[in-house]
Amino acid sequence: MGGRVAATDLELLRAHVAGDRDAFAELFHRHRDRLWAVALRTLGDREEAADALQDALLSAHRAAGRFRGDSAVTTWLHRIVVNASLDRIRRRQAHPTVPLPDGNRAEDGTGGLEPAAPATDHDTVLVVREALAALPLEQRAALVLVDVQGYPVAEVARILGVAEGTVKSRCARGRARLAVLLGHLRPAVVGTPSDHAVPITGVPGVTPGNPGPVEGVGSGSSRYRRDANQEDT
Repeated sequence: MGGRVAATDLELLRAHVAGDRDAFAELFHRHRDRLWAVALRTLGDREEAADALQDALLSAHRAAGRFRGDSAVTTWLHRIVVNASLDRIRRRQAHPTVPLPDGNRAEDGTGGLEPAAPATDHDTVLVVREALAALPLEQRAALVLVDVQGYPVAEVARILGVAEGTVKSRCARGRARLAVLLGHLRPAVVGTPSDHAVPITGVPGVTPGNPGPVEGVGSGSSRYRRDANQEDT
């Protein structure tokens, strides 16, 4: 066990490719909290996020032999999760459904009800979720990774496979759009344009800059379905 804990991500991935049945599970366990958080904040729905994460894990599990090492293993995993999440959004937009009322839910990852919030706070959370959902996919993905999850711009550029300037531009346009959509919530929720940030109630960890990665969001998954992604996917 001690040797497995000391193994690097790349060593675990290579062990998986070589036939170690436990290596991929250990790799996923190591990064599941942050991967889950990215899927959840991108999709804004626990069931959709769980499905996207399962899709991504199946893709990574099958595509591991094609990993070339051009990026860190964690960057590769995040890229697959982001793509799986965006794919689900595209399918949802192509086949819209009538949403169910978003009240207190029993799917908080621990089996209990979400804490009851004052009506005003609950309404604010819903408005913010709707505003995030209204952003173009590329802007939403960049904002979730940079402002919500706190990844450095350079790392986000590698995850999304674009230039750093493109990430900065998408974040700037997304923040500007959020400032308009959430302008009626000032001053408690939305900063001024000069702040270059939109502090979001109900979405943990929104920041004005690029601090170190943030951890601590639990997850769970049980089904694998999708075909393998290429490393550059």
